[in-house]
Amino acid sequence: MEVLFEREENIGYVTLNRPEKRNALTSDMLKRLYEIFVEISKDSSIKVVIMRGEGGNFCSGHDLSIFLKNPMDVKEHFELCGMVMHAIRSLPQPVIAEVEGYAVAGGCQLVAACDLAISSEDAKFGLPGIRFGMFCFTPSVFVSRNIGAKRAFELAITGELIDAKTALEWGLVNKVVPKDKLREETKNLAQKIARFSFEAVSAGKRFFYQQLEMPEFSALAYGINTIALYSTSELVKRNVENFFRRRG
Repeated sequence: MEVLFEREENIGYVTLNRPEKRNALTSDMLKRLYEIFVEISKDSSIKVVIMRGEGGNFCSGHDLSIFLKNPMDVKEHFELCGMVMHAIRSLPQPVIAEVEGYAVAGGCQLVAACDLAISSEDAKFGLPGIRFGMFCFTPSVFVSRNIGAKRAFELAITGELIDAKTALEWGLVNKVVPKDKLREETKNLAQKIARFSFEAVSAGKRFFYQQLEMPEFSALAYGINTIALYSTSELVKRNVENFFRRRG
């Protein structure tokens, strides 16, 4: 299988398993990724998801052989990719990218689409499609929303790669750790999130991305209405009461 899913207690692991091709994405892999995320979305016992690559690389982008096919096949492939991006963002559970080695083109897009990202010091990021005469059209959508227009355009128009330290400074990843600590640190972050209620985390994720698309004061009004709604939750009331009780 070129995409694997396993779980450890309340953490789900999605692994790109095509190490001989640096986990380059095929249409079959995208279909499988979409199917896995749909299944995860139905399982509230999974609190958080970690996405990673096998063999020392996260993902080197799309399998370039797709560009040797007819335009309708190319369109279908990238529509599948769009479905995966949408599935990640609409998933109730937060998704953490565990990044090592290459995360370029479509792989960089996956990092940007994930809610959080932990990177090893050896990771490389970029949008190198221009080197093949093909601007990284779809990857630049998510990357530009992570790091800003000018930095994303620089990556896409030069095809140059950046290191993990720069990715951290630019906001593409949340944390950079030594390679031998990557899995431990990513799991630690997942466990921190998994302590909280599924309902609160999923509501928070949904609100966060919806408000990003709104004008500032529309987003504020949406936040006011949402917090008023969630103040009626028995879980919230119980936790606040316990807080005051502990304070004595």
